[in-house]
Amino acid sequence: MGSTNQIRKVCIIGASGKLGQYMVRHALERGYEVVGVCRERSVPKLAEFADRITIVPGPTNDRDVIRQAVAGCDGVLTVLVPWGVQQYSSGTAQAVLDHAEPHARLIFSCGWHITRDGKDQYSWKFKTALQLATRLGRLLRAVEIDDQVEACRRIFASNRLWTVVRGSDLEEGESQGLPEWSHHIGDPILASNLTRRVDFALFMIEALTDDLLIQEAPAIVGRLTTSAQAHA
Repeated sequence: MGSTNQIRKVCIIGASGKLGQYMVRHALERGYEVVGVCRERSVPKLAEFADRITIVPGPTNDRDVIRQAVAGCDGVLTVLVPWGVQQYSSGTAQAVLDHAEPHARLIFSCGWHITRDGKDQYSWKFKTALQLATRLGRLLRAVEIDDQVEACRRIFASNRLWTVVRGSDLEEGESQGLPEWSHHIGDPILASNLTRRVDFALFMIEALTDDLLIQEAPAIVGRLTTSAQAHA
């Protein structure tokens, strides 16, 4: 597939959220030119970066917004958020798949509930909590977890240079370094189920230049968690 190490310009879709802002910071530290996409009402959250990045306001599932934002970008980092009940995640993912530059590395974030090959093993607590969240979100018309599954199905079926980073439970705090990862939920190294949000963002940025992650769906865990250290 060739090397993807020549990253100069990146687009961060969902830049105003906590994860997105960490990704903006990491990208700027690497000297990348950054384009951030967020809803218009969230633009003020990016005030500290306003003079260093280009901000494209609009819904992230708006194909015209995405087409404008990803033009000329070597990498596109997308936070797949299951907002509302209008196929927000799948609409965003499809727009990125359709409009990103042919050579671009496409990095998507989601939760552990996404499975690529059905070999992930979930605890009964996890499955119960997921079912409750799915039903409650649908009832309140607030989130659409099933649409995040659909978004990833489309990504997995694509021949683009994608990576889907599956995050564990998240916490704030100082960076512990690049998270560890494994192919399947249930692997012992992931047992601690905890990652610093700043390090989730770090993994996303690092994935831009890691060819071993092309068309992979790594599940991550904090580098200094008990399970990660036990299997270092």
